[in-house]
Amino acid sequence: MYTHPTTYRVCYADTDQMQYMYYGNYARLYEIGRVEAMRALGFSYRAFEEAGIMMPVLDLQSKFLQPARYDELLQIQTTVLELPSVRIKFKYEVFNEQNVLLNEGFTTLVFVNKQTNKPCKAPADFLVALQSFFK
Repeated sequence: MYTHPTTYRVCYADTDQMQYMYYGNYARLYEIGRVEAMRALGFSYRAFEEAGIMMPVLDLQSKFLQPARYDELLQIQTTVLELPSVRIKFKYEVFNEQNVLLNEGFTTLVFVNKQTNKPCKAPADFLVALQSFFK
């Protein structure tokens, strides 16, 4: 499996009246985590799109354990649990500065050919980059 950490500081705009991170913002944290995990492997959404591959979200699950609070520095652990084919599943764990697990979630994305708008296999070079983590 492949895991990549990303840090994020909760800003005022992320919070509700209680100074807790608003629940809808966790999907954005997941996106930040997976974009940075892919970037660490040498890939970007932009490069995939320029190569004719889109990655829409098929499914999102989120479990809230404790609130993230205003000005906390969070760590988003993003994990690819299995080598992708047409779909790729990411797991997310969000920790605060005391290493307390605040949230866990999953997203499933589908590789889609931009021209045909049909599912396609993950790019071969992306699979090669991930392969060493699954041995």
